[in-house]
Amino acid sequence: MKMKSNIILFVLIAFINSSLSIAQNQSKEITLSDIWKKHTFSAKSVHGIRSMKDGEHYCTLNKDDEILEYSYKDAKKTRTIATLQEMLKGLDKKDVEIDDYAFSSDESQILIATETDDIYRHSSKSNFYIWDINKKKLSPLSDGGKQRLADFSPDGSKVAFVRDNNIFVKDLADNKELQITHDGKERFVINGTTDWVYEEEFSFTKGFHWSPDGNKIAYYRFDENNVKEFWLTKYGELYPEEYKYKYPKSGEANSVVSIHVFDLTKGDAVKIETGEEKDQYIARMKWTNDPNLLSLQRLNRLQNKLELLIADANTGKPNVVYTDKSKYYIDITNDLTFLKDNEHFLITSERSGYNHIYVGDMKDNSLRQLTTGDWDVRELKGIDENASLIYYISAEGSPFNSELYSIKLDAKGKKKISSREGSNSVRFSSTYKYYINNFSDANTPPYYSICNSKGKELKILENNEKLIGLMKKYDFSRKKFFEFTTSEGIELNAWRIDPPDFDPTKKYPLFMYVYGGPNSQTVTNSWGRNNLLWFQLLAQKGYIVVSVDNRGTGARGEEFRKNTYLELGKFETIDQIEAAQYLGSLDYVDKNRIGIFGWSYGGYISSLCITKGADYFKLAIAVAPVTNWRYYDNIYTERFMRTPQENGENYDDNSPINFVDKLKGKYLLVHGTADDNVHVQNSMDMITALVKANKQFDLMLYPNKNHGIYGGNTRYHLFKKMTDFVLENL
Repeated sequence: MKMKSNIILFVLIAFINSSLSIAQNQSKEITLSDIWKKHTFSAKSVHGIRSMKDGEHYCTLNKDDEILEYSYKDAKKTRTIATLQEMLKGLDKKDVEIDDYAFSSDESQILIATETDDIYRHSSKSNFYIWDINKKKLSPLSDGGKQRLADFSPDGSKVAFVRDNNIFVKDLADNKELQITHDGKERFVINGTTDWVYEEEFSFTKGFHWSPDGNKIAYYRFDENNVKEFWLTKYGELYPEEYKYKYPKSGEANSVVSIHVFDLTKGDAVKIETGEEKDQYIARMKWTNDPNLLSLQRLNRLQNKLELLIADANTGKPNVVYTDKSKYYIDITNDLTFLKDNEHFLITSERSGYNHIYVGDMKDNSLRQLTTGDWDVRELKGIDENASLIYYISAEGSPFNSELYSIKLDAKGKKKISSREGSNSVRFSSTYKYYINNFSDANTPPYYSICNSKGKELKILENNEKLIGLMKKYDFSRKKFFEFTTSEGIELNAWRIDPPDFDPTKKYPLFMYVYGGPNSQTVTNSWGRNNLLWFQLLAQKGYIVVSVDNRGTGARGEEFRKNTYLELGKFETIDQIEAAQYLGSLDYVDKNRIGIFGWSYGGYISSLCITKGADYFKLAIAVAPVTNWRYYDNIYTERFMRTPQENGENYDDNSPINFVDKLKGKYLLVHGTADDNVHVQNSMDMITALVKANKQFDLMLYPNKNHGIYGGNTRYHLFKKMTDFVLENL
């Protein structure tokens, strides 16, 4: 009897161990709740990095709103500079966070942004405070309402800011406020910041800058009087609110932009002469190292001629020291860097067919090329003039990658510094002795480390080890890169994610992801964040997920990137259709079950694919799509298409609205009704065309949501809607 009991016990133990083993080896299933509610797979980062003046220390802002100083050499904490808890003592403030911070030049004061409200994509307004580190004293910047773009003067004695479209200067010694512009008025005149279209398409909002000696402020003035208004409806009240703002569409009038320099010692302003032509763009403004010389980058409206002007800030008289022209268009960057001799500058240009670094001479207007080759410089990171070394991010090794290089000012001694193949984003110390590197690749989440200027890793700050463990636990599929050649002999780059249990003898449905806009890339060797997580979820559910970079995308030279000029949508759609044909010919792809998804420009392309490419796509999801380039803003659209008055035929030939009669498959159209960027008008007119053609489709509108469609439960709801749509129809 005892022996029988032992046998039963042994069998029971064996069964339990076996069950535990199976449970341990069984991977967990990714859910939408994991991605959008629990944020199970959120990568950790290092926030608020600021290099200190000595170049040996840096600061970060942690989750407890503490500004902490560390040593670059070993990443050890050297001191606590400030904590929000300490700063708020004696103030009746609750639920306040540090949204941003900046040091004065002597690092004795900190400018703190709190209670920040977003305006558009880049713009915001905040309640700013000044923290005196030595006196342990917190002072509000101003009591007249929230401020924008607050900035210390070079000596830290003053702070300039924008409020209600005017510029103010606060003197920290006597606590007095000087208003230096007075004509600012909403929807009419803007001083010190930008209008909507400059913010969106030239990617800046700070429209004023202190001179190096702190005696002058150069600023933009936008006269919006002739720009037409667009109205957005905000729902939720008995009578919905109408929000009005100036939005210049293709072919329509822009703001008239002028540049002024206010002299604080004299109390008056000088207008910089920018030419008789008013229908142009002043895309950048930057002081040289001389406090009397201001640089401007002037673009014609067609954006195919760029001039660098150096203006006398006292007289307003300019000289053109550099000109770049293109048969296509010229992109504006932040790469312009003035050398300490105030005679030379660094700039990037595609004049050789690839984006490279040049040295310009402000005296004789000569130009010397520094980097060469059939590859693109992605970004100029700066110059260590003591060592005559220029640092830049390059796609030299592969258009998939972003890697750090250096080259001497005499164009010799080029070196690759980054050692990990993938995407490297770097932030140098003030002396260029160290840098903090944010690395990732297609299958590795962000990895933060401190390196010296030669690329040697000194300390790991964050390796996201926990997330890597979760990826294994949930059996993430590896993203794999591949290439294929189109019928026109064009080689396109792509990636794919297979189901975890992929079997090449079976047939799988295919889900394609596209963005495809000019100079964009979805096919990069970098961590993909939330879209990647959703694609992993779909792969677990049995879909092969693929993304293809069509013609017009970046890091492959000017001709490939600007191939779509004047005909946006045409070649991108051809390439995506050919990608579907190629992939559909593979033994393990079910060519009758191919879907495509895109957001914004990607929504535009997915809409063209389900219409022009109706024979190849069973399903398409378009989120916040442009459906007719006549509806989009003029700086972006005219850069690639010229005006509708000049090129109207190509506007219409590549508008999905005009091809809805071809629709056969399932189409889901999604838009936020308060999208200030791609107006819901695009989807409304698409709906009208679909109804007129008697085409059935699915629709989801998100009231009061902008182009990003987020906030509250929105993202979860959206991705649940899209996931169900894919599972039910593909």
